[in-house]
Amino acid sequence: MFNAPLPRVEDLPSSAQLLRSTLVSAAIAGGLLVTVLLPAEYAVDPARIGRVLGLTQMGEIKRQLAEEAAADQARGASLAAIEQRMAAVEEQMGRLEPLVALAQGIPSPPPASRPVAAAPAPVPSAPAGAGRSDETVLTLRPDQGIEIKLRMRRGAEARFAWRVNAGHVNFDTHGEPPNAARGFYHGYGTGRSVTQDEGRIVAAFDGTHGWFFRNRSGRTVTITLRTEGDYDTIIRPNG
Repeated sequence: MFNAPLPRVEDLPSSAQLLRSTLVSAAIAGGLLVTVLLPAEYAVDPARIGRVLGLTQMGEIKRQLAEEAAADQARGASLAAIEQRMAAVEEQMGRLEPLVALAQGIPSPPPASRPVAAAPAPVPSAPAGAGRSDETVLTLRPDQGIEIKLRMRRGAEARFAWRVNAGHVNFDTHGEPPNAARGFYHGYGTGRSVTQDEGRIVAAFDGTHGWFFRNRSGRTVTITLRTEGDYDTIIRPNG
């Protein structure tokens, strides 16, 4: 067995040498943190070297993707909450229908029967006023839900009129501020088995305000929505 000789004391690094090596290593690590890691991961470039090397752009892309993913997740959670609320409203109104029919002396229709679709009437025009105007046509399959929003500032007013062709829908009119907390809800009105509606929305806050439609008529329906007023843009499904 070979035993290596112990190093002599004078061959070992001194405390000053160890301290100097530690400081040099820390300086190198700090330099890499400022010039490489922060720009590439967080788009933070205090030394202005990361942008020259193309690392800051990489960090900006990562940050943008993270923000978009968080926004999509929040929007999905909000839409799921609205759908749950719509389902609860539909259930409650379904329970009340027999009582309303009994109070009016009108027997409830058989569950299997469907209303005969009347000839489609012309869609009412939204009242004239300042701002932009849009007409949007939405097609919903049976049980499909669609959300459409107007981006508005607090206090802005938008007038609307919509009509369903050959069927009826349930709807929930509501608004959301930017970065709304999970479970946030601000409603303007709901309806069940409705064929048309018109009125106005006065934005309670900066954000998006509009409708969630659900087709419960058992057939494919088309909704024609006309909007006019003080809103920045209209956010259409998949648009």
